[in-house]
Amino acid sequence: MIRIGIIGFGKMGRVRGDAIRESGRGEVVAIFDPADAGEHDCSLRAESVESIFSDRNVDAVFICTPNYLNKSLTIAGLHAGKHVFCEKPPAFSAIDVEEIREVEYKSGKRLMYGFNHRHHESIRRMKEIQDSGEMGRILWMRGRYGKEVNESFLSSWRANKDFSGGGIMLDQGIHMLDLFLHLSGNFDDVHAFVSNLFWKIEGIEDNVFAILRSSETGICASLHSTMTQWRYLFSLEVFLEGGALILNGLKTSSGTYGDEALAIKRNTPHGRFTGEEHIVYHSDTSWLVEITHFIDCIENSESVRHGSSADALRLMRLMDKIYGNEK
Repeated sequence: MIRIGIIGFGKMGRVRGDAIRESGRGEVVAIFDPADAGEHDCSLRAESVESIFSDRNVDAVFICTPNYLNKSLTIAGLHAGKHVFCEKPPAFSAIDVEEIREVEYKSGKRLMYGFNHRHHESIRRMKEIQDSGEMGRILWMRGRYGKEVNESFLSSWRANKDFSGGGIMLDQGIHMLDLFLHLSGNFDDVHAFVSNLFWKIEGIEDNVFAILRSSETGICASLHSTMTQWRYLFSLEVFLEGGALILNGLKTSSGTYGDEALAIKRNTPHGRFTGEEHIVYHSDTSWLVEITHFIDCIENSESVRHGSSADALRLMRLMDKIYGNEK
């Protein structure tokens, strides 16, 4: 059993704790949250972050804190000789991730980031089809990810750029951008418009429209990340030489994004329609699959394949371009 300490026990800390217990492969032995409401076993409550890092009974730490702490806690965990699982975003810039990777390399420990959407069954099926080559090369992709927020958002840490690092793109759109990279490789040409016309919070965008292109493969993609959608929306469309993979909805605990429905449309090399398959995924196993991958990597001394620091660096280089912060 991998012995795990969780730093930050809000919504995500609880989700991760539940998945760890469900896996049967890990045991939560310590929890620290400065805003602890006592909603867990008091015997697990740690006195501080430092006490978790120094605890010899802790093999790995899960970092489920506001964004501004992710980089420093990840580095501290690796320095302490712990395996680290950190929620997205990995940091605020690509340079930050490069610093993290230097520490990771010297530590010899496993570092994985919580790009949970990769582990949804629909995405795994899309990736399987793409990797098999049965539908040819990807030609283009389109992603839309939107939600609404209410006035309570204004009093949360997400509405403070010092704590969050950015708005809806860094908070939610980062998942869609990661899926683009996961399915098609890298992009080197980026054009983006970032706006905050509605909430008007300095440094916190409420919309991003981004166009991406790979000069190597010619693949183009468009992404819209928004928190002025006025309804919850997840849509990922991948068009290939031999058809299309169209995912609408995402299975979540809240149910706000609707059914996770994947349409697999096949055609001939000349574009003639030959058939369509529809799959609806009724359960969300992504949290368990993700935890299992992390623990497998630790126990088998394997490299992280999904959510590695290399994935994070590629992603944050694109985020820098989108935000106009490229160095």
